[in-house]
Amino acid sequence: MVDVRHVSVKEGDVVLLVGTMKGAFVLRSNAARAKWDVGGPYFPGHAVYALAFDQRSGRPRLWAAPGSDHWGAMLSSSDDFGRTWTKPEVSLIRFPEDTGAALKRIWQIRPGPADEPDTLYAGVEPAALFESHDGGETWSLVRGLWNHPHREKWQPGGGGLCLHTILPDPAGRARITVAISTGGVYRTDDGGHSWQPRNHGVRAQFLPDPHPEFGQCVHKVVQHPSHPDRLFLQNHWGLYRSDNGGDSWRDIANGVPSDFGFAMVGHPHDPETVYIVPIESDEFRCTPEGKLRVFRSRDGGASWEALTDGLPQEHALETVLRDALAADPLNPAGIYFGTRGGAVWGSADGGHHWRSVLDGLPPVVCVRAAVVGDASKVRVPKPGVAKAANARRAPGKASRAKAPRRKARGAAPKRKARSAKSRASARKRASARPRAAAKSRTRRANAKKRK
Repeated sequence: MVDVRHVSVKEGDVVLLVGTMKGAFVLRSNAARAKWDVGGPYFPGHAVYALAFDQRSGRPRLWAAPGSDHWGAMLSSSDDFGRTWTKPEVSLIRFPEDTGAALKRIWQIRPGPADEPDTLYAGVEPAALFESHDGGETWSLVRGLWNHPHREKWQPGGGGLCLHTILPDPAGRARITVAISTGGVYRTDDGGHSWQPRNHGVRAQFLPDPHPEFGQCVHKVVQHPSHPDRLFLQNHWGLYRSDNGGDSWRDIANGVPSDFGFAMVGHPHDPETVYIVPIESDEFRCTPEGKLRVFRSRDGGASWEALTDGLPQEHALETVLRDALAADPLNPAGIYFGTRGGAVWGSADGGHHWRSVLDGLPPVVCVRAAVVGDASKVRVPKPGVAKAANARRAPGKASRAKAPRRKARGAAPKRKARSAKSRASARKRASARPRAAAKSRTRRANAKKRK
C-alpha cells in the first residue's frame, strides 16, 4: 500500500483538491503557484466525485464524498487538510424510507451563501437535492424537487441520473438553480418549495422534439457572484448564455472546434470571462484533433480563443469531465484542470501559460481550487520574480549554471593581488615604453646618415 502523505498549509496558501477514481489528493502552493506539495491518497480505492472547501465559519473544512460499488457513498470532512477525516458509521445523506430510493453517488457538495455559514447543499444520484442547516451534521431531502411531476420522466445520461450543479443565489434571494443529467435546468425562487424548468432555447438533439420543456442533457452551468443573472451552460451539444437567470438561453458556440464538452468554469473576477474544454463528440469523447486546448471567452461568449502555451498539441487524446476544471480567486486567477489520463495542469496567469502540476494519477473526476484566508490580502509575486525563484529550485541548466566551477588539473595558480605601490610602478613603466621606442628609432636613423 502506498504511504499517505500530508501537506502543511498556512494562511494565504492556494489549495487544490483533486478527486480521482481511486482516491483524493490535497495539493498546496504559495501565491506564486510554481511548485506544489502533494498530500494523499485519501480514501484509496474509492471514487471521489465531489470535493469542497468551506471556511465560512473561520475553520478550513474539507468535504469529500468517497464512494464504492460495495460500500456505497459516504460524506466525510476534515478540519486539518486531510490529516484526519470523520468516519461516520452510516451515510449522513440517505433517502427517507418512503421514497423507495437508495443513494448511489454524491456528485456535488456546495456551501451555501456567505451569510448562512451552516447551510450546505448536496447533489446526488438518483437525481435529488439535499440540504443541511447545521454545518453538515444532518441532511434532509428537498421534497419540492423530489416531488416534481417531471421527475418520473427524467432519464439517466451516460454517467447516470445525477444532479451535478447547484447554484445558490449570491444576492441573498431565495433562489437556487440546479442542473440534472438528463433532466435539464430547474430553478426555485421560494427556497426550494416549488421548482420550474428553465430550458427555453437549449436543444436536445437526441430527442424527437429538439427543444422540449425539459429533458436536456445539461453538463455544467456556471454563475458569477457579481452578476447572478448571468449564466453560462455547457450542454451535451451546445454552448449557451442567459442574462435573465435562465428564463431564456442563446447559443454562443462561436469559433470553437466543437460545442460538445463537459467542463466549464467562470473567471472569479470578470463576469464576461468563461473557460471550457471542448470534446470532439459524444461518440469520440476526446479533445478535437488530438490537441489539449482550453478555450476562453472574454466577451461573454461572442468569441473564443484557444489557450495552448505549455499544453501538448500532438497526440493528446484527453478528456476533461464536468467538475475537473476550476479557478482560484487570486489576481491573476489560477486556472486548473484534470484529465481522465491522470494529469493535472495549471496556469497562474488566467490561462495564458500552462504547466504540469501533477501526473501519474488515476482518472481525475473533480478539481477544486481555493485560497486559505482572505484572498484579497494575498500578494501575488510578479511573473519575473516567481520565474527566478522557480529557476533556483529547478533542476537542469538553471541549477547547473549556479554550480561552482572546479579547478582544472595542472592549472596555473592564481596571481596574488598587487599592492597599490606595485600598480603605480607598473603604470610608470608602461608610459615610459613609447618614449624609449622613439629614442631607439632616432639613434638608428642617425647611424645610417653617418655611414
